[in-house]
Amino acid sequence: MGPEVMPLLENRNDIDLVLWQQDCACDRKWFLENVQGATAIIVMFGDKVDSELFEAAGPQLRVVSTMSVGYDHIDVKEISKRKIKLGYTPDVLSDAVADICIMLALMAGRNARESMAVVNEGKWPNYSWAPFLFCGRQLSSTATSQRTVGFIGFGRIAHATLARLIPFGYTHCLYLANPSSAPATARDAALAAQHHLQSVQRVDADTLAATSDVVFVLAPGGAATEHLVGARFLRRMKPTAVLVNASRGTLVDSDALATALRERWIWGAGLDVVTGEPNIAADHPLVKEPRCVVVPHIGSATIETRIDMATLAVNNALAAIAGEAMPASVEF
Repeated sequence: MGPEVMPLLENRNDIDLVLWQQDCACDRKWFLENVQGATAIIVMFGDKVDSELFEAAGPQLRVVSTMSVGYDHIDVKEISKRKIKLGYTPDVLSDAVADICIMLALMAGRNARESMAVVNEGKWPNYSWAPFLFCGRQLSSTATSQRTVGFIGFGRIAHATLARLIPFGYTHCLYLANPSSAPATARDAALAAQHHLQSVQRVDADTLAATSDVVFVLAPGGAATEHLVGARFLRRMKPTAVLVNASRGTLVDSDALATALRERWIWGAGLDVVTGEPNIAADHPLVKEPRCVVVPHIGSATIETRIDMATLAVNNALAAIAGEAMPASVEF
């Protein structure tokens, strides 16, 4: 977990530390063998935490601490049934992921992948200047236009992304929230006032799709949100609009998005996550689409953020071992 964070564990003389020392995903067989007798487990989002792991660990296990904000890799029902605490790392990655959201929106809108390929493949000398050569769509507003941003999921990362869009001249914000959540009229009015927006409004999926100039997918993964962005949603989007997904790949139907890009239902897409990752090869339908920018799940990949995430994951585990309140825990 890095030289800045590991001393928090290594300098303790009251715990035994069992460490997977390779800088890659933990081998499942090794994990099951070495988790026996553990009081606390610190995992990454690629580690499956289920009943098999709990049985291997034993009844003394007190806490699972994940170095991630998402916890769909953890069997929440099982961990709750066993009364094991669950720590996670929210907040500390919001700014880094919001930065990636803006980067992907700009790259997808301005045809970055297509135009970079011209240079990288040595084809630039074959092009002569023309008035609309390499032209894409503008993220910012012009003197005669307004801009509407749509968010699927309106939590911390969405709020941080919205703040970054204000200098681009955005005038309206729409969002889709969990149907079971209560209206947040006062908060929305306060956000609109804070950012000098004409409106911040909760809407249905059809309205968000049809009205937004850029849509950011930032909702949790899981069965309830699987393929929330499918063919129906994509067909309702503007042909000039851009889709960005920086949450979980399962929220977007990859086949429908590939069709939408190929048939120009939308302008472009920027993806930090894809269903089936990391098994995304060069022949994947989305990778083959020139107006689809795909990066390998790097939303939180800054040195500063990963140090903060690792520190919080360790402190969550140590607090639970000591019987203290965890800095960031999932409440069941």
